[in-house]
Amino acid sequence: MSAGEGKSAGEGKNGGEVISTFEHILPWRPRTHQNDLWEALLGGARRADVVAHRRWGKDDVALHWAAYAAQHRKGGYWHVLPEASQGRKAIWDAVNPHTGERRIAEAFPPQMGPEFLDGEMKVRLPNGSTWQVVGAENYNSLVGASVAGVVFSEWALTKPDAWAHLRPILLENDGWALFLWTPRGRNHATRAFESRQRRPDEWFTLKSPATATDVFTPEQLEREKAELVAELGSQEEGQARFASEYLVDFDAAAPGAYYASALAEAEQAGRVGRAPYDPALPVDTAWDLGIDDYTAIWFFQQAGREVRAIDYFETAGQGLEAIVREAIAGRPWVWGTHHLPHDVMVRELATGRSRYEVLAALGVRPIQVGVAADPEERVSAARLMIPVCWFDATRCALGLERLRAYRKRWNRSTLSYAGPLHDRASHGADAFGEFALNRRGTPRAGAPGEGGAGERPRIWRPTGDPLSWMA
Repeated sequence: MSAGEGKSAGEGKNGGEVISTFEHILPWRPRTHQNDLWEALLGGARRADVVAHRRWGKDDVALHWAAYAAQHRKGGYWHVLPEASQGRKAIWDAVNPHTGERRIAEAFPPQMGPEFLDGEMKVRLPNGSTWQVVGAENYNSLVGASVAGVVFSEWALTKPDAWAHLRPILLENDGWALFLWTPRGRNHATRAFESRQRRPDEWFTLKSPATATDVFTPEQLEREKAELVAELGSQEEGQARFASEYLVDFDAAAPGAYYASALAEAEQAGRVGRAPYDPALPVDTAWDLGIDDYTAIWFFQQAGREVRAIDYFETAGQGLEAIVREAIAGRPWVWGTHHLPHDVMVRELATGRSRYEVLAALGVRPIQVGVAADPEERVSAARLMIPVCWFDATRCALGLERLRAYRKRWNRSTLSYAGPLHDRASHGADAFGEFALNRRGTPRAGAPGEGGAGERPRIWRPTGDPLSWMA
């Protein structure tokens, strides 16, 4: 169900006057720009995804919808934010600036007979329904509960695994889910939204920039943009923040992003599109290895100064043998050099072997080991390499997403950006930076006979042994 396809504000799922009933309990009506969402929910939409500008009133609609739903169907209802502490500030203790009243007190007024449980951030209603603010940081603790409706607020900042774990509960209960967010670059929220837009029979979707609502005047928006540029100290950073927060631009650089603007220039120049494998050129790889974390691998071909990123691989929780089988053995290419970070030489206490030795034994040769480097050195090298890079948009889609999302860490105590943020995006970005640093420097190479740089490229051919190499 797309925007505008819901029933009218006065007509419910079975044709009844549901809003008049709701207004009898709570005299609240959505603002004009919120009508499409409200009507879709009243019309029976079980899934809704709304990406909207700041101050659109996303949480306000969600609170009142949950209050209405809790009155009409006994069950549990959750308002999920990335962190529980954020939920307390933004929802539980928040005050409506227009009325001076607590937001939850307006959504659940005295005539509903609510009981407010402050320690749990929970509201209990006389009919047995409950509504609660919860954090997605410990989503595993939410599994097992039975809920009839869930709001994901700040969905772009929420762990996507939380939805993966909760969706079976809602499916079984015929419950509803509402996703509310403002863009943070191209990430899981953007990807999910674009997929949901293509399934209007299952999803109500709405994209609402500030230029399409009456929340701000054009003069206010221009002033806000100018202030963001001044506050952030950079025209580029301020423009990107404005485009993301107010114009809901999916391709705007995330705050503190390292590579988003350079990649945007690459797209405008036509260097993000098709970059097929050329059998006349060897394929170099660049790795970032995780043990209980993500492993990321980029696949490059070089033609003169030109660098072609032809593929990207990422996995989590897999051993080296499985990674090599899937990422290397699964691609029948002519291999060049495999670039790995310096910590690949560290020996593991359990086995006494380094991951370098394990990979070499699995046939990953030749290996070139980088030197320990400051993260900013990798960033600088990557920034210099992107202007000569061509990216395969399809095979490198996830890798490009990681590069766009790679950003600086925000230091709350100093109110300034610090070094790189270690998150999902950092693994792919580190592997990319490792290659950029190695190709222009003099890293330590593996010794000949141990996957060293002196060995000529080898080609993988399927044989009886799934992990063997044939020159």
